[in-house]
Amino acid sequence: MYSKLQYISQGQSKDEQVLNIRKVLDHGCTWIQLRFKNEALREVSLLAEEIRLLTSGYGATLIINDHVQIAKDVDADGVHLGLQDTDVFQARLVLGNKIIGGTANTIQHIRQRIKETCNYIGLGPFRYTSTKEKLSPILGLAGYQSILGQLTEMERKTPVYAIGGIQLEDISEILNTGIQGVAISSALTDSRQQSSIIKHLLSTPNEKVNHSGPGI
Repeated sequence: MYSKLQYISQGQSKDEQVLNIRKVLDHGCTWIQLRFKNEALREVSLLAEEIRLLTSGYGATLIINDHVQIAKDVDADGVHLGLQDTDVFQARLVLGNKIIGGTANTIQHIRQRIKETCNYIGLGPFRYTSTKEKLSPILGLAGYQSILGQLTEMERKTPVYAIGGIQLEDISEILNTGIQGVAISSALTDSRQQSSIIKHLLSTPNEKVNHSGPGI
C-alpha cells in the first residue's frame, strides 16, 4: 500500500537522521525515504541498516534515495531515483519487483518514467527548496494542474506525488489538483504538531490515490 505521505529524511549526521525518522514514525508516518546526500557510501550504508531495522519494527515502508545497491543490501522496500541517477532499467535488474520511484519535472518526464516501469513518480519542485541541488524549473499549482490534466486515464494509474519545498499550508490545495500524495521534509521535521499533521493527512479521503503502479 502506498502512503499519501512520504517523509524525506533530514539530518546532517547519522544521529540526527535517526532521531528525525524515529520521531515521525512515533507519530504515525508509514513511509520513509532515506536521503543522506554527500556522505560516503559506508556512512549511508550504516545508516540504512539502522533505519531498516527501525522501519521494520514500525511496519513502515523504507525507500532509499539514489543508492540501488544499498537498497538491495539492506533489503529496503525500494529506491527513489533522480533523472540523473542510475538507469531505472538497470535498477530493476538489481531490485526485481521492489518499489522504484522516479523524479519528474515535465509531462515528458512522467511518460518516460511510466515507460521505465517506475512504480510512482515524484513531480516537482513545487517551489524553491534549498535541500535540492541543481533545481529543476518550479511548477507551482498551475504546473501540477497543467501536467496532470494532460495525463490519460491509463497514465494516471501510476501514482504521482508532489515534492519540493512543500509547506503544510500548501497540502490541501496540492491534493485538489488531483495529485495522489505529497513528499515533505523540513515542513514535517520542524513541526511541533507532527502527530496531528500526519493523522489528518493520512485520514483525508482521496479517491484518486492508486496503489497498483506497474511492477508491483
